Amino acid sequence: MKPIKGSIVALVTPFHEDGSVNFEKLEELLEWHIENKTDGILVLGTTGESSTMTQEEDDKVVECAIRVVNHRVPVIVGAGSNSTAAMKERSIKYEKMGADQLLLISPYYNKTNERGMIAHFMECADAVNIPIILYNVPGRTGCSISENAIKVLSKHPNIIGIKEASGNIGYATNIARYLSDDFVMYSGNDDMITTIMALGGSGVISVLADIAPAITHNIVQEYLDGNTKESLRLQLKYLDVIHALFCEVNPIPVKEAMNMMGMNIGGYRLPLYEMEESNKKRLHDALEQAGLL
Repeated sequence: MKPIKGSIVALVTPFHEDGSVNFEKLEELLEWHIENKTDGILVLGTTGESSTMTQEEDDKVVECAIRVVNHRVPVIVGAGSNSTAAMKERSIKYEKMGADQLLLISPYYNKTNERGMIAHFMECADAVNIPIILYNVPGRTGCSISENAIKVLSKHPNIIGIKEASGNIGYATNIARYLSDDFVMYSGNDDMITTIMALGGSGVISVLADIAPAITHNIVQEYLDGNTKESLRLQLKYLDVIHALFCEVNPIPVKEAMNMMGMNIGGYRLPLYEMEESNKKRLHDALEQAGLL
């Protein structure tokens, strides 16, 4: 499978009032995204709250996504862990379940050196036969995948891209040197979609797409079609919404936004907690001004 070009939604996991996974709502969201131009669906990412879910719940979410999507768009599964052995085991399992691609995060808490970082990803890339997207998000992991590590990892035939979520344009520019038809870069920040596209990026793995899938798709597609000014116009038009979606820890604001929009996807699990009222108002006002309410 060649790398996806377009908008990949970092899908939320909907919950019932009692905190259990709402699979009916999950199926509804999956169908909605396919209808609204989402180019790929990521489950068990940061936005999907897999860090507070059991392994059984993770597996059921993956099974549901693969079954419902049924090859209409690629399904990417977050199989990362700070344990390389656990990440490898999950990667093999999700490949067998039918995942199209995997998203693998750098090790967190027990951080490593450059050689350990490379080995962490290589272990999994050698163990599976489906494409892998690296995930660089130092704000959460406390460490970055070095530019030299990207140079090495980008040559592995199973490693086809990176979700770049550092917010560091200098870093993104440096690793852009290693992009090719076989190794691509996705913006991991919704406020930098056109910026990453200008560096040769292929799209975004997006939180904004949870509430505005067609708009997010269009920001990317307009750029890919050569309509860079229109892509930039859309990026800037929804900038206040994007900023409001990250005024507190993701995915708290995006779940609040979805509920404000009548999508009824439930709450979140501790330690995630209800938004401050002032931030709720900011979010509501941004959605209203953008015509999303």
